[in-house]
Amino acid sequence: MTSTVLRRPGLARIRTTRAPLLLVCTGFVALVVLTALLAPWLAPHEPNSVDLGSALAGPSADHLAGVDASGRDTLSRLMIGARTSLLGPLGVVVFSTLAGVAIGVAAAWRGGWLDSVLSRSTELVFAFPGMLLAILIVSVHGEGLTAPVLALAVAYLPYVSRLTRSLVIAERERPYVEAHHVQGHSGLQICLRHVIPNIAPVVLAQSTINFGYALIDLAGLSFLGLGVPALTPDWGRMVFDGESAIQRGYPLSAILPCAAVILTVVAFNVVGERWADRVARRDR
Repeated sequence: MTSTVLRRPGLARIRTTRAPLLLVCTGFVALVVLTALLAPWLAPHEPNSVDLGSALAGPSADHLAGVDASGRDTLSRLMIGARTSLLGPLGVVVFSTLAGVAIGVAAAWRGGWLDSVLSRSTELVFAFPGMLLAILIVSVHGEGLTAPVLALAVAYLPYVSRLTRSLVIAERERPYVEAHHVQGHSGLQICLRHVIPNIAPVVLAQSTINFGYALIDLAGLSFLGLGVPALTPDWGRMVFDGESAIQRGYPLSAILPCAAVILTVVAFNVVGERWADRVARRDR
């Protein structure tokens, strides 16, 4: 006997139109990550090598993306800058995710006064803008990558903790949790072995989206001169360095890193949102 699968009209068409976009964005993310990892071997020139005689020269066989106002190869700085531009957001996401999951699980699992204290604390962090916190810490600590990463990790922590708390509250009511309690498993064992792995796909999807936002924030700090040191290749710093070139009619050294930031953020957001959609459809 044959079975008939009923599908909603247009659903297959929607999925096929989404699939190419997801593949393109995933491929672009993979390309950026590979470029960052292999940048020392792929970069055609030393990123801080100065040649004032060829400053603001256009694209050529030797400099495919042209040269900036200091005579440095734009393509080489773009490749090497991918390492710093991705490492910072990665630190923000790792710290905020680990701390946010720990706080969210503790608040939802224990409840009571602990839940109230942790929830009010995260709401207090919500009231303080992340960029303002980063600027304040950097102005005290000095330029570098550590201070803004830690500041933004604190700012992004409430997003992860509140999401984790809501997921764990729903997960705590599932029959398998009660079954493990009956078998004598402790709450810590149940959380580590079952609850956290079950909510991990949703949390990772949110963290992927947070990665894009953190990239924008850190690039903005570098553009303001509050991020990495001046000689360190970084996409945000390259936009800042290329501002004078734009005024002189040579925008390429600023447009390329700006485009790299925009495309990378869009790609990470699309991947994160599509991943979250798939997890939501799976759980229905």
